[in-house]
Amino acid sequence: MLTFTVLKKLKNNRIMLMTFYKKLIEYRLYLGVALLLACIPFYITGSWNLFGWSLTFAIIAIGSHLFFGPMRLIQEAVQAGDMEKAQKYINMVKFPRLLFKPIRQGFYMLQSNMAMTNKDFDKAESLMKESMKSKSKLTGEDNEGASHLQLGMIALQNGKKGEARKNLMTALKKGLPDIESRAAAYLQLSALDVQQRRFTQGRNFFKKAKQLKPKSKEIKEQIAEMEKYIHRVR
Repeated sequence: MLTFTVLKKLKNNRIMLMTFYKKLIEYRLYLGVALLLACIPFYITGSWNLFGWSLTFAIIAIGSHLFFGPMRLIQEAVQAGDMEKAQKYINMVKFPRLLFKPIRQGFYMLQSNMAMTNKDFDKAESLMKESMKSKSKLTGEDNEGASHLQLGMIALQNGKKGEARKNLMTALKKGLPDIESRAAAYLQLSALDVQQRRFTQGRNFFKKAKQLKPKSKEIKEQIAEMEKYIHRVR
């Protein structure tokens, strides 16, 4: 019983700590500005210790907001499906070009994903290109491959088949982080080639997608549909 009580208390403390941390991320800019304003009376009265601490924490709070942004809050809101809250946190970033490159790349990519969900494909394409401009060595080629995959999917929605094929091929060349992504890329390439009556290439891409044995229900259904279609064409 004692162990259960202790574990429950630890869990509650952890929840409180995480809640405090999220609130700190959300309001740190205002906190930083307040601390900066507090420096004025400390300076006038010659309270140098208080002035130094206030200035230091003000710079940390404002700098972390400008250079890191509320990315954690945006990601959690998107994962929870709360797009309204995600947009609220996105709007907090007034100067996205000040974000560190890997953060900026993720920031634009998340917005592109949201635009795709809203079927605003032109905006999704524009934001994804901004994300790719912000690529960093820290993010690696897998991330670049995922960006090209999304650009390929956007191009397909916009009817730009040539651009779609080019981006999908680049995505596979750069590398994709998981089986589902690779299978999706091969399937779309297969569909494009079959539509252009390049049946041999289309079947080869389809074979590669099937060999990956993806687990996603959506991809498996697409493979089943594509298999029926490929068997009918000559």
